[in-house]
Amino acid sequence: MIKTDTLIIGAGPVGLFCVHQLGIIGLKCEVVDNLDKIGGQCIELYPDKPIYDIPSVSECTGEELTNNLIKQIKPFKTNFHLNERVEKIEKVKKKWIVKTNKRTEFEVSSIIIAAGVGSFEPRKFPTKGAEKYENKQVLYSIKDKKVFKDKTVAIFGGGDSALDWAIELSNSSKVVLVHRRDDFRGMQASIDKVTQLKKEGKIEIYTKYQLDSVIGKEKVENINIKHDDESIKEIKTDYVLGFFGLIMQLGPIPEWGLNLDKKTIPVNTENFETNKEGIFAIGDICSYPGKLRLILSGFHEGALAARGCFKYAKPDEKLRFEFSTTSKAAQERLGVKK
Repeated sequence: MIKTDTLIIGAGPVGLFCVHQLGIIGLKCEVVDNLDKIGGQCIELYPDKPIYDIPSVSECTGEELTNNLIKQIKPFKTNFHLNERVEKIEKVKKKWIVKTNKRTEFEVSSIIIAAGVGSFEPRKFPTKGAEKYENKQVLYSIKDKKVFKDKTVAIFGGGDSALDWAIELSNSSKVVLVHRRDDFRGMQASIDKVTQLKKEGKIEIYTKYQLDSVIGKEKVENINIKHDDESIKEIKTDYVLGFFGLIMQLGPIPEWGLNLDKKTIPVNTENFETNKEGIFAIGDICSYPGKLRLILSGFHEGALAARGCFKYAKPDEKLRFEFSTTSKAAQERLGVKK
């Protein structure tokens, strides 16, 4: 039995920043994540994709953001339990007993669910034969964009991910963008940029087309795409990327007695506590009026949830708000030398 103040479920950016916020107010925590690495969606789906909306950081990748957050929480020496999924939670007196699928048990005063959108996997091409090349030339996420340099890349999808990667890879690759509709559903600025790149001859765009077949022996050599009018076009390509969104699975969370709104957990906006005392939800998995699904918003939610945990961990103490620049206790915990 591992005893600590708080258990964080989810090791994405929001969960990592919450470790920091718990640490500077003197609370200890452990972190469980279903993935085999720290970083959540940022690492699993777009480690090399630029992120532009982190305050004071004009641009960073998912991997860079994750590495910086890991560096930030290093003073707290937090234990991560990766490749584990929380299966069961139970209230025993004033403590929560948490059990994972690997039989790890925790006794904590509070739980913070920072599980993003739950367990996820990409929607895949329904085309027969595409699976033969999966994780080789047929991909649903990008781990290292350098592998596409000077190659031809066929990108399928009409949302932000497809548009963002079409724009990004057009700098070093020949890009063919294929969408099953005429209209793209991404941000207008991205649609305008893709349209401009098409005019400049840097991107080819085919709408009302879908993948019909993948051709090749040891690796992908060509693909056939089919128009709504049943006509077929053959395209020579080195890689095929599919960005059709994610299939979200909440796993055992619906069994924990939380009030769910579809696939999100409603919370208050004072400290992001759920309907269960001592259980908080932050990041993409929580919902409330005016919710914005931004990493920035998740950082704010994590800061308040951490302080909400304090009364459960130390009910006889009063938490006094202090800025980290002036709090000697916070600086000591961070290892700041004067």
